Amino acid sequence: MILFALTLFAAAPKAAPADAWAEAMPITKVETPAKVDDQVGGMTFLDDGRLAVAFHRGEVFIREKDGTWNQFAEGLHEPLGIIQDGKNALIVMQRPELTRLEDTTGKGKANVYRTLWDGFGMSGNYHEFAFGPARGPDGALYVALNLASAGDGVFKEIRGTWSEIGKANREQMTAGKGFKGALAGRMYSRVPYRGCVMRIPNDGKGPAELYATGFRSPDGIGFDADGRLMVNDNQGDWRGSSPLHFVTKGSFNGHPASLVWTPGWNQGDPLELPIDTLEKMRSQPGGIFIHVDLSNSPTQPAIFPAQWGPLAKQVVFGEMNVARLVRFAGEEVQGVYQGAMFPFLDTKELRNGNHRLAFSPEGALLVGKTHLSWAGNNGIVQINAPQKLPLLIERVHLLKQGFEVHFTEPVNGDTLQPIVKRFRYKYHAIYGSPKIDTDDLPTTPSLSADGRTLTLPLTEIREGFIHEIRFAKTACGQDGRPLLGPVAYYQVVKQAP
Repeated sequence: MILFALTLFAAAPKAAPADAWAEAMPITKVETPAKVDDQVGGMTFLDDGRLAVAFHRGEVFIREKDGTWNQFAEGLHEPLGIIQDGKNALIVMQRPELTRLEDTTGKGKANVYRTLWDGFGMSGNYHEFAFGPARGPDGALYVALNLASAGDGVFKEIRGTWSEIGKANREQMTAGKGFKGALAGRMYSRVPYRGCVMRIPNDGKGPAELYATGFRSPDGIGFDADGRLMVNDNQGDWRGSSPLHFVTKGSFNGHPASLVWTPGWNQGDPLELPIDTLEKMRSQPGGIFIHVDLSNSPTQPAIFPAQWGPLAKQVVFGEMNVARLVRFAGEEVQGVYQGAMFPFLDTKELRNGNHRLAFSPEGALLVGKTHLSWAGNNGIVQINAPQKLPLLIERVHLLKQGFEVHFTEPVNGDTLQPIVKRFRYKYHAIYGSPKIDTDDLPTTPSLSADGRTLTLPLTEIREGFIHEIRFAKTACGQDGRPLLGPVAYYQVVKQAP
């Protein structure tokens, strides 16, 4: 699966000491069904507390509360997402369609497979994955569609309307190994609606609509606690580092290829538009998964429930290439949602391949893994909500001239050594980007009387920059406890008023 292989050979970030994270949040293995390839494509808890899992090779199983597994469906084509849809029904995003699996007999197995939506194109390119669904506050279903990769051509027989926009014509692109992928762009969209987020109302009974454009490999789609649509993407062309977008209707989110599906598009090949033009068109991401340092291939978001105390309503993301999860805490600034990313559960005990996340009714976090012969792993692990959180950076708040760093418990101001930097990534067609315009930012920190809030005054905050706050010494708890995840990356889209 190319979205997992994009950064396979990048240097792995350094993890925190395994014992500290694993001691605070023990990781246990969940037994999976016997004789089933236990790579997870989708995972969700049902209203009655049972766990439903779509395995990557096409089976859907339900785990009973006693730990036994019952097969609910089979024969699916690369399912990459699953949600409940009322009693005795699940909705799965297969590669070729969004499908409702229905048990109309009450016997615990789907006997009706009903197509909800298949109105998107398929060219035969191996990279055309389909992610979701996520159900919005409006009741509609939202899915995200991958672009095709220049590492492969297209079939002579396609599904959907063929777009003639682009340097490579259809005859060239069906030439198999003779196809020169660079003609099409690193990633391309020649059938609908590749690189788009689509909205499907009324469980497929109403017409689907193009909701947003500008995506590349969006293997993470979901809604936050306040109903904002989150879509994260993988680093690559037009992606200096993996972004987290809070997606609004009609927005363009950075990768130009899918602009051809915008109603009334008449500006030619979007991959040939000037960067300045595209820059003015695009919506800025509210968070950045810092490449190598934090995350190489981010995946599904999940919302921390109340059992996680101060982290409740924050977001946690999977990560394919590294034995780590990523946490995001956001805030609204001048009408824009933006915030900070933190390493989470940063231990080799977790292993990599962290593809699908789900919280149980009791607050336990389950992580389903996959690899499909690239970077990754397999199986399911469980992390129970801790009775007491370890010492963490709880959140970061942007000030007009600086930041406030809030901790989950009091810290020792005498041991804190904050280092603040800023940098950004290039927005260009080239694959990835180095950090550019890096600056060290001097600060004179001050700690609140209760020891839980550190103020970092700065002379300047710059929009469009990631501000890195790192603590050089981690043994800064008042009892000498280590600060786990001792770095925050705040993406400033808008300055504080």
